[in-house]
Amino acid sequence: MNRLSTTSWAAAPRARAARSADGSSTTQDLPPSIRWRLEDIDLSAIDHARIADNEALFYLLVSASFIESGSDLYTRNLVDHYADHPPIAVWLRDHWEHEELQHGRAFAAYVQAAWPEFPWQTAFNSFIAEYGALCTTEALEDDRTLELAARCVVETGTTSYYQTLRTFSDEPVLQTLLGHIRADEVSHYKHFLAYFKQLRAARPVARWRVARVLARRLQEIRESDSDIALRHVWAHKGRLFPHHAARVEDVAARLYPLVSDRLPAQQAVRMLLKPMALPHWLEARLERPLAALARRVLDA
Repeated sequence: MNRLSTTSWAAAPRARAARSADGSSTTQDLPPSIRWRLEDIDLSAIDHARIADNEALFYLLVSASFIESGSDLYTRNLVDHYADHPPIAVWLRDHWEHEELQHGRAFAAYVQAAWPEFPWQTAFNSFIAEYGALCTTEALEDDRTLELAARCVVETGTTSYYQTLRTFSDEPVLQTLLGHIRADEVSHYKHFLAYFKQLRAARPVARWRVARVLARRLQEIRESDSDIALRHVWAHKGRLFPHHAARVEDVAARLYPLVSDRLPAQQAVRMLLKPMALPHWLEARLERPLAALARRVLDA
């Protein structure tokens, strides 16, 4: 692994991420800037009556728990990717990585408390065996500036997704948890966008190259992360919701339109357009048609 040979790297407080004995992610020595802690979420207060029979929420939330719980596979790659940019690397390692790992722990803990009969660890192990193969340094953009634009896409997706998930249930503990995680994702987006602007100012990149990266990363999110996670949730659901769908394709056909109907599409489009640095009048004209296009892509 690449290491930074700078004083700031060596002096920064090191938080260690590791797999626990059962394969879940754990974090220690969290940075003082972290805004909330899983330990402060009272999972015993979950109102089970509001979620137990919510099949859509089950699939969407467990899928999110898988992806977030595997975040240590790609966070380390990204930290190493920016070894030559100390301010970015330090923020990635000492802030972003820890918050992503906490998201995974939080979602996993909620799912296991809400649907204890679901074999979360077994299903996650199955998911990570497939998903982990995608989390390689080769999947990152060679151009560091363009990879930051790609990260804006990912953070836009998670921000919008967690806002959408809040519309599927008014369960109070879940509402609190999703609110915390969405706020983290908004902060991550702002950091990635700011770093993108800094690198682009030093070495400009053409808008068409930025647009190509944004489009490609959007498609990858739709075709890999979500679909892989959903397949593994389906494969291990056991007797949960046995009469609601005969195939995982049936679940997907029902879920994706539900999500797209509730997606804050115009907000997502505004976030996606920021790396393009378009004139404000052009951004305003593009928001509505691009929001409609985003919904069609999600439904496909």
